[in-house]
Amino acid sequence: MKLHHLRPAPGARTEPVRKGRGEASGKGKTAGRGTKGSRARANMRIGFEGGQMPLQRRVPKLRGFNRPNKVAWSVVNLDRLAAAFPKGGSVDPDGLVEAGLARKSTPVKILGDGELSVAFQVRAHAFSSTAAEKITAAGGTVEVV
Repeated sequence: MKLHHLRPAPGARTEPVRKGRGEASGKGKTAGRGTKGSRARANMRIGFEGGQMPLQRRVPKLRGFNRPNKVAWSVVNLDRLAAAFPKGGSVDPDGLVEAGLARKSTPVKILGDGELSVAFQVRAHAFSSTAAEKITAAGGTVEVV
């Protein structure tokens, strides 16, 4: 089979209907437009709804737009981290989801609001500079996933 052997499926291509070519054709005289009225006469502009308020004028105009590729982060502050895991230890994104601090299937960012008194081994997708400093100052480690 080569490219020049390809053919459309039988019945896929049909001849276009030649409207308005005599009464005997079955599509003559009014050519499927009915009788009288604006639809039978000239072309109407796109979006014309017969005098009804058209859709593009009915819909309210909103400012701005939504970025289609925007990344929605789950942010976790250090004070909430310390409250959820009072004994410290190892923390990863899955553990944060189980503790209810982060949403599933979103990247996790740790922010530096709050203080730590115990050591944490934190794995996350991103850290603020203050969060990384506070975690290491408390004797913990920071690892970017």
